[in-house]
Amino acid sequence: MVSIKNIAAECGVSIATVSKALNDHKDVSEATKALVCEAAERMGYFPNSQARALKTNRTYNLGVLFQERGGSGLTQQYFASVLNSFKKQAESDGYDVTFISSGNVGNRRMSYYEHCMYRNVDGVAIVCVDDYLDKGVEELLSSDIPVVTIDYVVADRLAVVSDNEKGIRQLVEYIASKGHRKIAYIYGDTSDVTSVRLNAFRKTLGHLNIEVRDGYLLQGRYHDAQSTGLLVKRLMSCSDRPTCILLPDDFAALGAMNTLEEQGLSVPEDVSLAGYDGIVLSQVLRPRLTTVGQDTDRLGEEAAKRLIALIRKEISNKEQPLIIGGMLLEGASVKSIDR
Repeated sequence: MVSIKNIAAECGVSIATVSKALNDHKDVSEATKALVCEAAERMGYFPNSQARALKTNRTYNLGVLFQERGGSGLTQQYFASVLNSFKKQAESDGYDVTFISSGNVGNRRMSYYEHCMYRNVDGVAIVCVDDYLDKGVEELLSSDIPVVTIDYVVADRLAVVSDNEKGIRQLVEYIASKGHRKIAYIYGDTSDVTSVRLNAFRKTLGHLNIEVRDGYLLQGRYHDAQSTGLLVKRLMSCSDRPTCILLPDDFAALGAMNTLEEQGLSVPEDVSLAGYDGIVLSQVLRPRLTTVGQDTDRLGEEAAKRLIALIRKEISNKEQPLIIGGMLLEGASVKSIDR
């Protein structure tokens, strides 16, 4: 294994000079830095992570805590895409990523905070899908570990969130522009995101002078095609059934389409559908789903950038949440109707 002693001998400089050059100290000339770095790369030198941690007081390791009661976890393309872009940005800045959990680690049970301390992470990205924060998450948020939350806003903590209010507004306005006035909404599990979307739905219909009809608002579950299908069946059994139905997400739209097909109905001829997220599958369905594409690449990337900047003390927890916009994907699942 190549050490800084080997590099020092190769370059004809002291061990201290090699260490300073590799850590970009200002009291080493650019020529010496270039000489040392070239030799280190050529000789296959890798810094010892434990030694670097002792010198810099950093491990260059970021934790990711993903809390979601539904059980679908990273099978949801939205969250998988966000966390993948987080990982790519972290790695490009020289950081490793470790998933944080609560449970048995070794021979003892640890909380999220204890796991972070055990793994000695420099900071943590928290993705909370649900409306509640369990005691373990609250303990972590109240600690002095740098944190960024994704799609969840907590006081005095950095947050990166998708612009769900604008997304729903654009979707409803588009549906209304197609002549629809009987618009139903099957919304997802109770959460911050769901609350924002539901409020935006009501508000947009109000601005458009469209009635929010009794029985047209039903709570379902995210990423659950089966339960969504049952709720669509209930809506379609109404005496005054809707002409368009918004679904919790694109995957749930599969349940809606399957149910309608079983009933001998087609999309959009008999009823129009719209989803949310813009997953790849939604754009290869026939008909192509009308939905809102979320910018998962930027969400994950900005979360990593903000967390690293906080670790480096370049920004503070007082920063306002960073809101990332999406894009309306018109698709072909919403047809024009006579008003």
